[in-house]
Amino acid sequence: MAKYGSKESGAAMFRWPARPGLLLLPAAGVVCAIGMWAQSAVIRVNVNLVRIVATVKNRAGQLVGALNREDFEILDNGVPQEIAVFERQTDQPLSVALLIDVSGSTAKDLKYETDSAARFIRVLLTQGNPKDQVALYAFDDEVWLVHNFTHSASLLEAELKKVRGSAGTSLYDAIWLAATEGLETREGRKVIVVVSDGGNTTSSKNSHQALQAAQLANAVIYPIVDLPITNDAGRNVGGENALTFMAQGTGGRTFFPSSGPQLDKAFDDIIAELRTEYLIGFYPHGVPPVKDPFHRLQVRLRSPELQVSARNGYYGDADSFSGSAEDRISVSPEKSSPRKK
Repeated sequence: MAKYGSKESGAAMFRWPARPGLLLLPAAGVVCAIGMWAQSAVIRVNVNLVRIVATVKNRAGQLVGALNREDFEILDNGVPQEIAVFERQTDQPLSVALLIDVSGSTAKDLKYETDSAARFIRVLLTQGNPKDQVALYAFDDEVWLVHNFTHSASLLEAELKKVRGSAGTSLYDAIWLAATEGLETREGRKVIVVVSDGGNTTSSKNSHQALQAAQLANAVIYPIVDLPITNDAGRNVGGENALTFMAQGTGGRTFFPSSGPQLDKAFDDIIAELRTEYLIGFYPHGVPPVKDPFHRLQVRLRSPELQVSARNGYYGDADSFSGSAEDRISVSPEKSSPRKK
């Protein structure tokens, strides 16, 4: 169980994995390596595919999975784009980071939450793509990886039974960590499911940093907000709003179950949406240079009777590059990941 944090500090302090050391090369090899690096550092090639995972519902809230490419319209910073990739009810493998809040405020509901999460994992992994995988994280004032990505539901269920927590809640740190250290390098569709009461007390990251990390990882966030207090006067409404903000920014949806059966239904609804998704891709074209690295996306439907949920943007280059807009677009720009100090 890889754990990130220090109980003594009273705040979540991550211990990051060591980076690989430098490989010593002969002088000729160094020159060659530098030359190759220099070429890769300056060349801009307009072949970066922006991927969008979208779900569509009718006015009754029912999922719609039979639309065609021509039913969708994509705008990148207001510029219409040609859809190059379209998959209906895509079977691309899923990587799901399941985050369980085990802080003191969720203690009374933790047993039912873990049991419900175990049922979710079992259905997801036994009835879907054999390449689907789930990683399990837990967080209180620390964040730790309970089990890395696996297709084994039994292994994850066994680990769920062991999770325990204490005071403090590093909610935003947990989302940030799952996105940067867990999902960012994985292929296929990527999802973060968070089970929490929405409280956040010990994170060093804020909600905007957590959202940015999820967007850079192309991950969709589905918060399931446990409501131990139903009276607005005692609830952490700010935390609930932050989770809703992050879900909307990535194309996910927030659930507010008030009972055990509703928690099961929230997990069932997430599975239904994951199995009725559209995968849409485009190569950015005609987008003028901008100072803001965040490209705002609009996914529209031809029919006014339908509603679509999809992420609201992606990060591209925003430097002083003097070439054309097509030359400078980069979906996965070089960046320096913020690290815990």
